[in-house]
Amino acid sequence: MAGPADSAFLSACRRQPVPYTPVWFMRQAGRALPEYRKVREGVEMLDSCLRPDLIVEITMQPVRRYGVDAAILFSDIVLPLKAAGVDLDIKAGVGPVIAEPIRDAAGVAALPELEADHVAPVAEAVRTLVGELGTTPLIGFTGAPFTLASYLVEGGPSRDHARTKALMYGDEATWHALAGKLADLAATYLAVQIDAGVSAVQVFDSWAGALSAADYERYVLPHSRRVFAAAAGVPRIHFGVDTAELLGLMAAAGADVVGVDWRVPLDAAVQRVGPNVALQGNLDPAVVFAPWPAVEHRVREVLRAGSRAEGHIFNLGHGVLPDTDPDVLARIVELVHEASARS
Repeated sequence: MAGPADSAFLSACRRQPVPYTPVWFMRQAGRALPEYRKVREGVEMLDSCLRPDLIVEITMQPVRRYGVDAAILFSDIVLPLKAAGVDLDIKAGVGPVIAEPIRDAAGVAALPELEADHVAPVAEAVRTLVGELGTTPLIGFTGAPFTLASYLVEGGPSRDHARTKALMYGDEATWHALAGKLADLAATYLAVQIDAGVSAVQVFDSWAGALSAADYERYVLPHSRRVFAAAAGVPRIHFGVDTAELLGLMAAAGADVVGVDWRVPLDAAVQRVGPNVALQGNLDPAVVFAPWPAVEHRVREVLRAGSRAEGHIFNLGHGVLPDTDPDVLARIVELVHEASARS
C-alpha cells in the first residue's frame, strides 16, 4: 500500500528520482487563508498551537486548498519554550516577547527543560494528522538554538541582535550553556513529533543570517549539529533567512535538504552547499503580487535553476505574506507540477 514514503516530496529529500518537482509553502497555513482567520477568531496564537483540534484543522487547510505535496504542522517556533514554562507571549505586530530575558549564567541555569508530556497535545495532533493525510507527508519543525536564544536574550525580535552577540563574545561559557540547553529542548520537541509520526522535519534558524560564517561555525554549528543528529531517522531540512554565506555550514550541520531564501539563485546555491544535499526554495514571496505572466516566468526560472540540484523541492524563499491571494498559490502548485513533469 502506498504511503508518504513513496511521495515525491520524500523522494526529493532523499535525492531520488521524482515524477515531478514537489511543492509546499512555508507559512502555507496562516493569515492568507480566510478559513484560517475564521477558525482562529478569538483564540490566542500559542493557545491554538496546543489545541489538537485546531492544529489538525489549520494544518489541513492548505492541503485541501492548494494540493501541495507536503503538510507542515501548525505551530510556532517559540511554542516549546512556552510549553516548558518560559513566560512569553506573542504580541500582535511585534512577535514573541519574553517577560524576563536571559542574559547571564543565573538566567541560563533557571531556564526550564522541556519534557515530552509538556507538548502531548502536539503529539496527539500529529497522530490524527498522519491518519487524515494518507499519502501526503507531514513535516514537523522546531526553532534552531541560535534563533531561540536570540528571542530569549533580546527579549523579543531584534534587528541587530546586539545583546545576543554581546553574550556570545563576552561570556562564551554562558552562551554555550544556553545554546546547549536550547539544543536539548529542540531535540526533545522534534523527538515527540517524530515518535508521533511526522515524515520529515525542518529546523528554522530564522536569524542565523545575522552572523558571519566564522561566528556561526564557532558559536552555533556545534549546537545545531546536536539537533540534527537527534532527528536522524527522517529527512531533515535546514532553513534560514539571508544565509547566503552560511549555506555550506548549514548543510554541514547535518541537513539532508538546505532551504535557500530568494537572494541566492538555486544553481549558485548548489555550489555553496556541496554534494549529497537537496535544495528547497526559492521564489521571492513578493512575486505572487505581480501579474500572472511575471509569476509564471519567475516560477519557471526557479525550476530551471533547481534542476541543477541533486534534489529540488519548490518553495518560497521565505513564508507566505499575509495579503497573498490564495488562488495564485494554487496556480503555482499546478504550474510547478505541469512544468516539471517527467515523461
